[in-house]
Amino acid sequence: MSEDRVKKILSLLEKAYPDAGLVLHYRNPLELLVATILAAQCTDERVNKVTETLFKKYKAAKDYGSARQEIFEEEIRSTGFYKNKAKNIIACNKELVERLGGNVPDTMEDLVTLPGVGRKTANVLLGNVFGKQAMAVDTHVFRVSHRLELAKSNDPDKVELELYRIIPQEKLTRSCLVIGTHGRRTCVARKPLCDVCVVEKLCNSPDKIYTTPNV
Repeated sequence: MSEDRVKKILSLLEKAYPDAGLVLHYRNPLELLVATILAAQCTDERVNKVTETLFKKYKAAKDYGSARQEIFEEEIRSTGFYKNKAKNIIACNKELVERLGGNVPDTMEDLVTLPGVGRKTANVLLGNVFGKQAMAVDTHVFRVSHRLELAKSNDPDKVELELYRIIPQEKLTRSCLVIGTHGRRTCVARKPLCDVCVVEKLCNSPDKIYTTPNV
């Protein structure tokens, strides 16, 4: 992978999406932790609708940790896989209370010990509320990375490591946000908007679609 090519791709994406940021709504680490767990296999927009009410009721780790499973399931049902998500969120917050004083930890090592928290969720937190450099490989980052040949692995954790090798350490979090935003707005899954893509000339993906002649 050419360093110049990577630099050019990131530069174009940064200019195209100066407003790139998380779509999930949150006010503190705990809210982002819960929202990110809920966002698995669900749109961020749907999660935001659910958390608008949820965050008014549950304000601290002890509130989630003492929630009744069947009631919490109904409160998050529309996010999908609600039984497993409810179980993980309740168990995760019990762990926060019992082991960590109710506070969300700010290290990868501690975060991944929590129920329902993998590297992606941990990196979302590290990069967006704890000011650390991190690459959270969600479905959008995964798709764009493959289409632009920035990564090859089919394992998101390995894609994360591949991106670490080619993206400067000081740009990881920002790069993650612009790549993800590109995936949401332009390089979408089924019908990518190749006509308006700022990195189209640097892309060799077989998934390309044009609605107007490519001149």
